[in-house]
Amino acid sequence: MPRSQRNDNFIDKTFTIIADLLLTISPIATRSKKAFSYYRNGMSAQAEGEYAEALQNYYEAMRLELDPYDRSYILYNIGLIHAANGKHARALEYYYQALERNPLMPQALNNIAVIYHYQGEQALEQGDTQLSKNFFSKAREYWKQAIRLSPLSYNEAYNWVALTENQNMLD
Repeated sequence: MPRSQRNDNFIDKTFTIIADLLLTISPIATRSKKAFSYYRNGMSAQAEGEYAEALQNYYEAMRLELDPYDRSYILYNIGLIHAANGKHARALEYYYQALERNPLMPQALNNIAVIYHYQGEQALEQGDTQLSKNFFSKAREYWKQAIRLSPLSYNEAYNWVALTENQNMLD
């Protein structure tokens, strides 16, 4: 049974029915409709923590989807799964690919910054202050870009950037 028919939540079922109806009557090419269907199933599987199934759906959506903007969201979601599984280098690859297709994606910029910040903390714990400074510097730059694109979305990042920039001026 397709994932779209397995939703237990009333809102999810309603959304699925409406999305299926819109997909059926819209003048979009069949290929794009199939890509969207796989993407939607991937998002549903991802929300349920079924990462292997989500990745299968996303890869199939990538195979079918031609639009760079739509592909950027598929790539972003693949990055989310890799980040959730602790595969940060792999997640970064997908976030960068998403940004190549859609440079105005603040959530990808934010997630890149989060990974660099985490790596900075790890380097600090291991006593490598120079490496940690490099990672923190990268995190700061990506958060600045994310904040520029979406000023009200990343308050904690904004505060961290402001705090660390003030500290850097004192060094």
